[in-house]
Amino acid sequence: MTYSHRNMIVEQQEACQKAQQIITRCEELSIKLDPIDWQQDGMQAVVKVNGIVIASLMDLSQRSSEDLLRQIQAKLFERAALNAVSARPGLKALVWSPVDVVQPQPFLSLWVITLETDERIPIIESMSNGQRVYDHYQFDREDGQQLTRLFGPASEGGYHLGDTVTIKVRERQYTGEIIYVIPPGKTITSRKSLSRGYHTVAGVAYTNDKTARYIVDCNDGFPHIVNQSQIVE
Repeated sequence: MTYSHRNMIVEQQEACQKAQQIITRCEELSIKLDPIDWQQDGMQAVVKVNGIVIASLMDLSQRSSEDLLRQIQAKLFERAALNAVSARPGLKALVWSPVDVVQPQPFLSLWVITLETDERIPIIESMSNGQRVYDHYQFDREDGQQLTRLFGPASEGGYHLGDTVTIKVRERQYTGEIIYVIPPGKTITSRKSLSRGYHTVAGVAYTNDKTARYIVDCNDGFPHIVNQSQIVE
């Protein structure tokens, strides 16, 4: 909405109301916002979390609580990933991928953030002092116990540990080494995007593959988790 100068008071009243609504909704989501300067910028005021720009007050006020959370998560996951690799200015995330791990875990969720450089950075979302926090997950491919904690007991499949395979993920092919084999799991489902349209999220939806799944290290960060049907050679 565009406001004329004569309607500035009306805009400020609306901005004040919307800002308080956003603050309250974020508190319910365990997210603390930075102060919103609605007095100066009205509905165009920038909403931030720990100095990270999320969107304008106008944009966020039109979102459902679910969409609001996704928008904030996307920004905080991205910032945590960029910080983890000391990324150059201007670098962005391209893909947000949730990792299906066994429960319970000491964190709320584990995501792999793929940057424009194709680096795959694992980030966990946890609770600390009643607030959501986002940290780099220290993954060690040589730590079999860590793999078991994440994915359950090792299994056997048509391919074996140490095999070099080529996999297909989102129309791209990668070559790497199988470092773990896990039993068939529940169907992998696509999830809603965490952010604007040019960012995609998490996996393609596959049919219920009753063969083992494979963790394949392609030397691009966190390994890929694929069904046997995704191994092309």
